[in-house]
Amino acid sequence: MNIKRFFAVFKARNIEFFRDKSSLGWNLFFPVLLLVGFSLIFSGDGRPAYKVGWLEKINNSQEQTLEESFKNTRYIDFISYKNIEIAKTKLSRHSIDLVIDTQNKQYWVNDESTKSYLVEKIFSDKLGNYERFKTKGKKIRYVDWVLPGILGMNMMFSCLFGVGYVIVRYRKNAVLKRLKATPLSAFEFVSAQLFSRLFIVMFMSTVVFSGCNLIFNFFMLGSYFDLFIIGSLGAFCLISLGLLVASRSKSEELIGGLLNASSWPMMMLSGVWFSLEGAPSALKILADFLPLTHLVAGARAILTEGATLGDISYHVNCLLLMSAIFLSLGAYFFSWNAER
Repeated sequence: MNIKRFFAVFKARNIEFFRDKSSLGWNLFFPVLLLVGFSLIFSGDGRPAYKVGWLEKINNSQEQTLEESFKNTRYIDFISYKNIEIAKTKLSRHSIDLVIDTQNKQYWVNDESTKSYLVEKIFSDKLGNYERFKTKGKKIRYVDWVLPGILGMNMMFSCLFGVGYVIVRYRKNAVLKRLKATPLSAFEFVSAQLFSRLFIVMFMSTVVFSGCNLIFNFFMLGSYFDLFIIGSLGAFCLISLGLLVASRSKSEELIGGLLNASSWPMMMLSGVWFSLEGAPSALKILADFLPLTHLVAGARAILTEGATLGDISYHVNCLLLMSAIFLSLGAYFFSWNAER
């Protein structure tokens, strides 16, 4: 590993990016426009349906009858919880609108939530002999909730397309073939590309987050350092995936299709726009195999729940494992030449 050669490629790649005004402008203003748009469109919670937390303690036919009497109500999603404290935390964070425990004849509302008030009124005839409890929590706007998703999506596109297209263009224009004739090793080249893109992505994301925070004053309970770490791990994993996808392709049209095939499932299934709370278990399992899922979920937990890196160790470990797999496969399949 020659530091001088590594730094030369690292510097050249950064200069190439910052001189491209259209790419620079897109990375800066696209997430800002999305945040402004969604803050206007979803001025409330941004969720069209009510959600009711349900304690999993059904032991007899009488409670099953009670359950059916509640769950026959249309247009309300019922989400099962095994732990009452988790359900109450979700209620305080406005992720759900009511918590019901039929076994102990208790229910909880959030007096600061208009939806909680309305759901309580809907079930007023069924909750007449239930004991009422209150939980409170600072309201999380939809723009606060969607922030990790938008930033994560912007990072995903920057990581995948910023690395994939560049390497394929280098290979197609025989730049890689020329670099192969130099003392530069494949490891040095790939490392320089990876860390260059990581620096660019984290720099741009930090600028966008800081600028938008001045405008929207985002809800933040956790540590900015932890947020930066999970963001860096997520970006590293996505860049590694981009390197794998572009490891042998020589066609810009092909790499475009491959990158779209990689990015669209993540954009739809990683909790970017909507919560996976209450989603089918098969969908959640599929989402766990997507790097963006762990980036968004980890960042959202830090922002809205005050989680630490230890609390989101599952997401951290998943990102580290995926990064190792993607890098290993990318290095194994990497080709300097355009010929396959």
